[in-house]
Amino acid sequence: MNTQALYELFLKYPTICIDSRKAVAGSLFFAIKGENFDGNDFAEKALEKCDFAIVDNAKIVKNDKYILVDDALTKLQHLAKLHRKRLGIPIIAITGTNGKTTTKELIARVMSKKYKVSYTKGNLNNHIGVPLTLLSFNHSHEFGIVEMGANHLEEIARLCKITAPDYGIITNVGKAHLEGFGSFEGVKKAKAELFKYLYENDGIAFVNYDNEQLEDMNPPHSIIYYGTKGFTHCQGKIEKNGITLSLRWIASDDLTNDNNIVDWTQEGKLINTKLIGQYNFENVMAAICVGSNFNISDNEIKTAIEEYTPNNNRSQLLKTEKNTIIVDSYNANPTSMKAAIENFDQINFNNKVIILGDMFELGTAGIREHGVIISLLQEFKFEQVILVGDNFNNYNDQNGFVFFKNSNELSIYLSKKPLLNKHILIKGSRGMHLEDIITHL
Repeated sequence: MNTQALYELFLKYPTICIDSRKAVAGSLFFAIKGENFDGNDFAEKALEKCDFAIVDNAKIVKNDKYILVDDALTKLQHLAKLHRKRLGIPIIAITGTNGKTTTKELIARVMSKKYKVSYTKGNLNNHIGVPLTLLSFNHSHEFGIVEMGANHLEEIARLCKITAPDYGIITNVGKAHLEGFGSFEGVKKAKAELFKYLYENDGIAFVNYDNEQLEDMNPPHSIIYYGTKGFTHCQGKIEKNGITLSLRWIASDDLTNDNNIVDWTQEGKLINTKLIGQYNFENVMAAICVGSNFNISDNEIKTAIEEYTPNNNRSQLLKTEKNTIIVDSYNANPTSMKAAIENFDQINFNNKVIILGDMFELGTAGIREHGVIISLLQEFKFEQVILVGDNFNNYNDQNGFVFFKNSNELSIYLSKKPLLNKHILIKGSRGMHLEDIITHL
């Protein structure tokens, strides 16, 4: 079946399923292959509820409910590309090393104050997730937000060809997925693929003017700037250094003096977020700038951002019967780890304990980058430093630091030697499962 014919079928059955356990009536099942499974093996089960199964194994086809294609994943991507073209709504693409999910969530909430918005749910930001996100959009939506992740060169470029974004944001570039990108320069080149698409297709980029690296990545001709400096479309400053981020901002259109001097006490707009860490300032400013550009009112921007509560172990503040905990164990790389440690040091807490897990996908740079984090930790005076994972254990002779191979070993330790009345930062890559220790804290 060609893509156009499949699209006509999709319009009748506009729900896409790739997991037979989540199959529902009125949907299409795509038999996607993974590292440890083949979706073709589950097509029959899916058809107990789904209306059609798009498969790429002729041996399993039993009746006309099976639609045979050359490659199910490729067909899914082609279908999403066609659907995006037919929708014709403005779409903003967001990528970057850190902060892309938070930025996406904030922009979605701000834009939802005026428009009917659909956006990437969870972390569906790869070659499978992006097509699924696009296919969840419909003609009632007025604005789309698509998060794009990558761990190899050319991935963002391919996702852009499917998504055809009108706008784009690169939150930042840092040391992450070095195993796939090869180097920090590889990271920059990969993220810049979004700018390249916008450049070649007359798109518009929202750019953090404070981040000089972004200027070196050849942004498109049309740029809307945000940051702390003057002559940006949206200018902001951090209001106070508390547990959560507070900031003031102003749009360039609101400046009334010839010298662009901001009287923050008169003109600034105060926003008290529920986000932990000054590193979230650029994420909030991106959302403010997008909202302001699309004529979201100041009060609506303020309300939307102040209402947002982080979840899914992303800079969450938890208060247990024993301790106060900052949980940031969804993901970690050298750049975000450094920012979290420095921010934790600046917060006015007593009895600080820091628990860090290994950072993944760093390739040959793994041991060195964990050593850099060790050196950084030695500059601060945390009450206790607990390090978990094989990479950190390469440095287990460091005086005063406590080392464990995995979260299970740490859980046993904490059950015997509980932490009480401490302020604790937990950060590490998701695969370290540091969230499992929270029950002991």
